[in-house]
Amino acid sequence: MGKTFIFGHKNPDTDSICSAIVYADLKTKLGFDVEAVRLGDINDETAFVLKTFNAEVPRLIEKASPEVDSVILVDHNERQQSVDDIDDVHVLEVIDHHRIANFETADPLYYRAEPVGCTTTILNKLYKEHGVEIEKEIAGLMLSAIISDSLLFKSPTCTEQDVKAAQELAQIAGIDANEYGLNMLKAGADLSGKTAEELIGIDAKVFPMGSKKVEIAQINAIDPADVLALKAELEQAVTDAIVEKTLDLFLVVITDILNSDSVAIAIGAETSAVEEAFNVKLDDNQALLKGVVSRKKQIVPVLTEILQNR
Repeated sequence: MGKTFIFGHKNPDTDSICSAIVYADLKTKLGFDVEAVRLGDINDETAFVLKTFNAEVPRLIEKASPEVDSVILVDHNERQQSVDDIDDVHVLEVIDHHRIANFETADPLYYRAEPVGCTTTILNKLYKEHGVEIEKEIAGLMLSAIISDSLLFKSPTCTEQDVKAAQELAQIAGIDANEYGLNMLKAGADLSGKTAEELIGIDAKVFPMGSKKVEIAQINAIDPADVLALKAELEQAVTDAIVEKTLDLFLVVITDILNSDSVAIAIGAETSAVEEAFNVKLDDNQALLKGVVSRKKQIVPVLTEILQNR
């Protein structure tokens, strides 16, 4: 068997990149020929993490099949979020913590999906199950992913398993999780100099919801007002994306990482679904979503339920 690529989803976040690097480390130590790669540019938060723990940025690929026959997916399973030629390669494994949708294979595979807040929480278990010691730098990457996905343990997706794993990993890495985590989140929330197109592409995913096609972009900010200052430009970028991708709804979620609320900007034919899902009234395409910080747990499920019936 030749080399296998390991990668997370398009528009990769910290969990997606770190999980690929971490799982490649484990698989290599178990004797497999693997390489962690990425499907998009890394964001500022992830760059901060990789620099802190002396990790190389994984190589960017657009297609997998010209180089490998098999791949391992981490932090995703939905085909539209994966490599463009996913149908041309053999998916050997999936390690994920999201819903399962638009996914099927011709052959049996190892599939590990758990309802936890972060993929590296699962990988922490896999190191233990295989009796492989976690090195200091790898522990730092894993901890960073948990902090990122849980918004420093404030997100409703965060479980006791995530907190316990983070405590273990912080000890191995030799850092204070809360002090380091706040600095990491602030690095990711520095949005100065970014264009509207860049902002909506930092962390965006497309979801099929019934017969509808929805894109949800999440932007973490220390002060949402800094992002809303570019509202006109954001709306134009979103409108262009709707036309280009034939979307029924584009939802931009600007999350206040300090106060754990979000401001939504919704554009498209199905904006009424946002009003129904969150019991809000859009004013000039905008609404405050009190207590909403998680796309995976608080946004996608309720929108999917509504749009599946339309």
